[in-house]
Amino acid sequence: MSRFQIRGVIFVWLMIQATTGTAWAWYDKTHLAVAKAAGYQNWYNAAAADMTKVKAGAIEDKNHFFNNDRNADVTAKVVMGQIDRYNHAQDEEGHLYGAIVAALREFQSARSAGQYAEYHMAFAVHYIGDLSQPLHNTSHDRFNKGHHAVNDGIVESEVMDNIGEIQKEMYEIKLRPDHFDEDLAKEIARIANLSRILGLKLKAENRDMTKGEAYAQLGHSASLLKAVLKGLGERDK
Repeated sequence: MSRFQIRGVIFVWLMIQATTGTAWAWYDKTHLAVAKAAGYQNWYNAAAADMTKVKAGAIEDKNHFFNNDRNADVTAKVVMGQIDRYNHAQDEEGHLYGAIVAALREFQSARSAGQYAEYHMAFAVHYIGDLSQPLHNTSHDRFNKGHHAVNDGIVESEVMDNIGEIQKEMYEIKLRPDHFDEDLAKEIARIANLSRILGLKLKAENRDMTKGEAYAQLGHSASLLKAVLKGLGERDK
């Protein structure tokens, strides 16, 4: 890539930041590491949803966060209520939780129709990764904006060599095939609240995550992703 092309990419990125208020979640390698830890066979697609923002802008951006300005508990009802907002560019609050369910529904629909469904799964994998980033579950306030980049990259430089650290934090999640969306919504809400509580703690203490806290958070995402893959028959292919 030439120097001028690099400048062009940076310019586009800055324009998106200025016009949409994009909040970037875990950086690329961190997303890839979560996918590998969970056993996602196409782990190399896990960062694609962030790349999509460059061209799709707000249409994609709002799928990556939930600005919980009221600091309210996230419930399964909240999760399900966001599903119809998937890909809605005007939803300033964001709808990360509903985006996970919606992307997985599109995956299942495309697969049932005999279509190539993998890209829908790749989007869902990314959103599940975003779910454990504390600052994607709290108000996008001054603290959030000032600390976001550091927390996105807290383990980025080492994470691909330390996937075992994520796996140490993983645990079993069960999603019943006949109650898949119901169980999924409950698990999304549970992890969202854990992430929100940590985000509020970081703000109260005016600090960034420790690496230990980051790996624990990534363990939540990897655990849910593993359960999703198993529940949809996408693991151990």
